[in-house]
Amino acid sequence: MAEHHFQLKADWPGGRNSTGSIEAGNLQTKVSIPPEMDGPGIGTNPDEMLLGAAATCYLITLAAMIERTKLPLKEMGLESEGIVDVTNGIITYKKIIHKPTVALQENAAETDYKKLHKLVEKAETSCMISRALKGNVEIELQADIT
Repeated sequence: MAEHHFQLKADWPGGRNSTGSIEAGNLQTKVSIPPEMDGPGIGTNPDEMLLGAAATCYLITLAAMIERTKLPLKEMGLESEGIVDVTNGIITYKKIIHKPTVALQENAAETDYKKLHKLVEKAETSCMISRALKGNVEIELQADIT
């Protein structure tokens, strides 16, 4: 069994509306509470970082699956949306919607499209971030396959 360890260092100088910073490998950015939650909106925030982790994990997992099955990929992209609910002062990351767009080359067979549809679904359940969120954050797919 292999274990991979990732380190993060955070600095936070003060109260709720301060601006801090984080460093983790190649990630170096300022952080604060987003303006939607009455914060200063400087740098990124936990909501965007969770969405980014879920989106990039899904996209990389899907790309690896497409490559392993040797599907004739033309291009691929992703838009994702995170929905955070605030009810009675309780903040809950409610839902992530992934909207992948995947195009196969013109010579793709019907069987390639059938495989691709399965992989688009499977990548969401295979991604480690999706598995970590399972039972806590709903993840929805709205795929556009051409």
